[in-house]
Parts: sequence; structure tokens; C-alpha cells
Amino acid sequence: MADEKRITAQSEDFDRWYTDVVRRAELADYSPVRGCMVIRPYGYALWENIQRALDDMIKRTGHENMYFPLFIPESYLQKEADHVEGFDPQVAWVTRGGGKDLEERLAVRPTSETIICSMYADWIHSWRDLPVKINQWCNVVRWEHRTRLFLRTTEFLWQEGHTFHQLDSEAAKEVDTMLDCYRELTEDWLAIPVIKGRKTESEKFPGAEYTVSIEAMMSDGWALQSGTSHHLGQNFTRAYGIAYSDRDNQRQHPFQTSWGLSARTVGAVIMAHGDDMGLILPPKVAPIQVVVVPITRSNDEAGAATVEEATARLESECPAGVRMRIDRREGMRPGEKYAHWELRGVPLRIIVGAKDLAGGNVTVVRRVDGAQDTVPLDGLAAQLPQLLEAAQQAILERARKRLEERSVDVSSLDELVAAFAERPVFATAPMCNTAECETAVKAAVHALTVRVLRSDRPSDGAPCIACGKPADFYALLARSY
Repeated sequence: MADEKRITAQSEDFDRWYTDVVRRAELADYSPVRGCMVIRPYGYALWENIQRALDDMIKRTGHENMYFPLFIPESYLQKEADHVEGFDPQVAWVTRGGGKDLEERLAVRPTSETIICSMYADWIHSWRDLPVKINQWCNVVRWEHRTRLFLRTTEFLWQEGHTFHQLDSEAAKEVDTMLDCYRELTEDWLAIPVIKGRKTESEKFPGAEYTVSIEAMMSDGWALQSGTSHHLGQNFTRAYGIAYSDRDNQRQHPFQTSWGLSARTVGAVIMAHGDDMGLILPPKVAPIQVVVVPITRSNDEAGAATVEEATARLESECPAGVRMRIDRREGMRPGEKYAHWELRGVPLRIIVGAKDLAGGNVTVVRRVDGAQDTVPLDGLAAQLPQLLEAAQQAILERARKRLEERSVDVSSLDELVAAFAERPVFATAPMCNTAECETAVKAAVHALTVRVLRSDRPSDGAPCIACGKPADFYALLARSY
């Protein structure tokens, strides 16, 4: 039984550690359908907190939520050739319904550009109808060959935003605005520093003019794409006949964007912050921010009464907005309760015991670093928001330090190979945005990918590490999930 409860050490097998934590912390589990998962209440509460924060940003920037069907006629997909070619291997098809073969196959939504464009072709007529700025929260299906809980599943939860604009420049601004919302969510809420940039031509969204994304480092040094935003130009609006009359009564095709973020962000939080004891959750998104563990002895009635009084006081004085849980479970030793909440990554644990209370104190333990302090009970509840903010910042700083320590600059393929010889890193190198140079760079290191062409590192004419010509970009190179 002990082995069944043991979490594999990160140093022993990071992939196994990840799965152990997801299942033992009761975030999710495998479903009977291959490649799909059941999200359990604790995991769904974490996703809801992430979703709520991002939804506020989406609405703050002028977008409205709506919903489109799960099923998409095959003819709709076929209208944009690059798009359907890019998604075809992952599309699940419905060919039979109501006991009869369907006249036209229905795709189970892999993404919604096609159905949205088909509808807005009937809804956009005039420049007065623009801009259109919508978002939907939904599930999508992509037939994955290799799956991993939260990170890559056949069905997953996400949001997808879609906008239409009169000007190319307006669409470009929208692309940047939404990527910055993803950056804000990931850094300010999930406590994960990110690097922004543009995808290479081979990695951009099928049918897009260009794609930008944010890349985050996990604690094993691998990268995880944590939000993407696409400038679709007029590729879809032309293919789907979306046109409007401009101010001069001339027929024009609007410029379009799309952008999305999925529940893989839950996986990002796990892999960026967790340790061998389990989760370490940033307070802003943690389902439970503070857990109070009363410690009593069956033969000490007076002490038990004192402990209960102090616990009730903490509960009643807890500031609005602080998510507190009191652990009054019977038949469990204190150590078992501590391990239970450490596994679930609760940011702060308050231990209320008769011995400390004799001096008017309780013990506060911080999950991120195990810091343990004896503090006065008086005024503690009022201090919880500040203690949680300090824990949030400590988690972010720890992640920033890791990113700094495992980031290197390289100027040749030999240096690139040497950089990955000991452990995965984030390598930055001058590179041309050509298929030939990208292929050469990826071939130099096993499983290496070009994550983004960095927006924070403008070209200085340094020679490309693949071809030696002056490079137009600095590329972020890493192994990725």
C-alpha cells in the first residue's frame, strides 16, 4: 500500500512524477475512452479560477462570450485548404447518426474558425458591423496519438477568441493585446515567467499570416507553449465570402484574428512549481489558499476547547475573498493531514495547538519553501492577504531564478549541442526564418524545437548558427511538451 501512495521523485522519472501528482492530488484521472480524462473537483476548481481570471481580461478588452456548435460540416472545413490540411490528421468524424449514414460527414470541433466564418458571412454587411470581438469557452477534439493528463488529451477544455476588423493594423493590435493578456495570466496569476515571440513559418497556425505565442519553462527545463494568438489576415474571410461595404461603399474583406488558451495551463502550474511532495499552487488560483489544522488530545478537554475557540476565531475573522478550509477530520494523525495538504499544494497551513496557544500563538507554514513561523493569533487573520501575496511572489521569483539559471546564448551549432549535453535548457541563437535553417538547427539536438523568434531580442546582424548569413531573428530553442 505504501508504494501505491508514493510519488515518484522528479529526479527519478519526471513524467511519472507528473502523472503521480495529478492522480494522487485528485486533479484528474484516466477515463474509459482512450486519450480522454475525467477532471475531478479539485482540478476543476483550479481550472475555474484560471478561467475566471482570463474571462475577466477578455471582457475587459471589449470581447463578448458566445457559443458555436460542436459539429462542423465537412464542406465548411474544405473551404480553407491550408487549414483543413493542417488539422486533417487530428479530426474526428461523425459518419452515422439516428441509425442512418449521414449525407455529409460532420467534424467534431478541432477549432471553430470555419463555422464562425460561415455564420459571420451572413452577419457582417457594413463597416458599422465592425469590429466583431467574440470568445467562446468550450471543448474541442483532436485525435492525439500520445496523450498526457491535462497536457495533451483527445478532448480538452479551452477558450477560443475570434475577431474581425476593418484594418490590418487593427487586427495586428488585437493579436498583441490578447497575447499580453495571456502573459498577464501566466506571470501574474500562475507565477510562471514567459518569453514572447513569433512562431516560424512551419510552426504557425494552419491558414494564418503569422502566429505569436508565449513559452514557459517547466522545472525540468522543457518548454510549454502557454497561449497563442494568430493574425489570419483575409485568408478565411475571402474563402468564406465575408465582405462588407466600407465608408466609400466599396466591398471589402475584413481582417481576422483568433487566439486560444487551454486547460493545459493546469499542467503548466503543476510542472513549473511542484516538488517531490506534490503540488505548489500560486495563491491567486489555488482552490484552497489557507488550511487550518486544529491539534487536540483526547485526554485534554480544556486544551481542546481552547483550540476550538481559536480555530473558530480564525474562521470568523477570515477576510472576504480568502479561501480557507478547516480540517476537522477525525481518525487522522496530524502528520497525515500535513502531507495531505502539502500534496495538494495549499499555500499556507496554520497549525492550532494548545501548546502554542498557551503563549497566544499558532504556527504558520508556507508551502513554497517550507518556512515555518510561530506568530500571534491576534491579528493573524487580517494579515492573510499579505501573507498570500508574499507566497505568490516567492513562487514567481523561484521560477524566474530557474529560467535565468537554465537560459544560455549560443552562436554556433557546436555550442548548441554542448548547451544541451548535461540538461535541457532554453537556448537563444541568431537564426534565419527559413525551413532549411530550422531543419538544420532541429537536427543538431535530439527532440529540439524552435519555440519562437523572440520579440525581446531584436536582430543585430549576428550570423545564423545554421547558414552563417546575417540572421534576422534570435530564436528560442528548447525541448517541448
